[in-house]
Amino acid sequence: MELNDILEDVPDYREFLTVDELNRSSRKLAEEYRHVDLLHVGSSTEGEPIYALRIEGGLRKALLFGFPHPNEPIGSMTLEYVSRRLAEDADLRRELGYTWYIIKCIDPDGARLNEGWFKGEFSPLKYALNYYRPPGKNQVEWTFPVDYKTLHFHSPLPETRALMRLIDEHHPLFLYSLHNAGFCGVYFYLGEEAPTIYPKLHALVRREGLPLHMGEPETPYIEKLDDAIFKMFGVEESYDFIERTTGKDPATIIENGTSSHGYLRRVCDGFTLVCEMPYYYDERVGDNSPSDISRREAVLESIRFSEEVYGFLKPRFEAIRDKADPTTRLFASVSDYIDNFEKRMEPRKRHAETSPEYEGTATVAQAFDSLVARKFSNMLRMGMVLRVVDQVLKTEPSREVEKIRGEIYGKILEMNRELQREAKIEVIPIRKLVRVQLGSALIVADYLKKRK
Repeated sequence: MELNDILEDVPDYREFLTVDELNRSSRKLAEEYRHVDLLHVGSSTEGEPIYALRIEGGLRKALLFGFPHPNEPIGSMTLEYVSRRLAEDADLRRELGYTWYIIKCIDPDGARLNEGWFKGEFSPLKYALNYYRPPGKNQVEWTFPVDYKTLHFHSPLPETRALMRLIDEHHPLFLYSLHNAGFCGVYFYLGEEAPTIYPKLHALVRREGLPLHMGEPETPYIEKLDDAIFKMFGVEESYDFIERTTGKDPATIIENGTSSHGYLRRVCDGFTLVCEMPYYYDERVGDNSPSDISRREAVLESIRFSEEVYGFLKPRFEAIRDKADPTTRLFASVSDYIDNFEKRMEPRKRHAETSPEYEGTATVAQAFDSLVARKFSNMLRMGMVLRVVDQVLKTEPSREVEKIRGEIYGKILEMNRELQREAKIEVIPIRKLVRVQLGSALIVADYLKKRK
């Protein structure tokens, strides 16, 4: 298997495919090849069919799924390419020795709410204004059942149940949940330590001229295995972190279940890969030189900024809460954020205030992540609140609601101007993103094939 040859053949994608386009492409592939089946593996919460391509290739089983969060379409493009490549390339199928179960979109309902930014030129502002992400209790990736200490979650979504059935039936050796992040460098989660592949993953990122993510990790409690490579986790690790930092019962804070990895490790000895890809970056995300601020000060400033944004949004949302339709997905996400922000932020804040790991000077990457890149994630929260306000305006237009809309929209524009001024934003071609996700999948598939 010549990895470079396979990666060179990735098309120069210029936009993301919609749910309908992905489904049409899958149907066409199954019609073209006898060794490819299109399986109806379940239905979404709102009744949309969920399809999996089954591509015969060997005794080992691999389960790959895109849109684990509905604002993460990069993986769907990776699966769009790899499914056709596997169907067409008998030598590759034989060499890898897997039968592949490929779900291009596990959350079609949520993905449709993001399609407003899939086409045309990409920008942080366009993304924020058309962004949707559900709360944890409504995320496919985080609603697998779990019993851990005082936490008991047994309400998997229909989409999650579709994945559970595939895991239960096929015991995949390789599970690939195709996530992507936003404004950062590239980083990975692995289900177990695998030191022999770390240099290969790093080389893959360098091959595309992209930076590894050297800023703050997504969560403060994950285990670092190497630069930009972390141990994959489940809700159990989150539980222990909250218990350790607050002394409170974490079950009063956590409303979701565990991850697909958390479920897999209970069912079989499978290996999880997550490759987090950014949409764009600033070269400082990979800069390990010292900054002029302490790490603790930078992280606490990031938290303070998020608190400030929350303080701005809360009264404006409360002013329109009773006018909004509580059955919509956007309302559920925004109300969950407003109602739970403070108790969820408390463990992170206490950890940042007291943990010895924050002593000393922040690197440039850590400082940039905390002081600049975090503005992007807060723009996304504002964008969802704005979308709820727009829904209210359609049903109950008033000067009061118009005023609130103007204030929120103005704040988003102001934050976007600050982001553009403080960061040199490099939008990454989709082709590069697909190459890294695909390359990491082939590296892991080959590693697992050779592992005892």
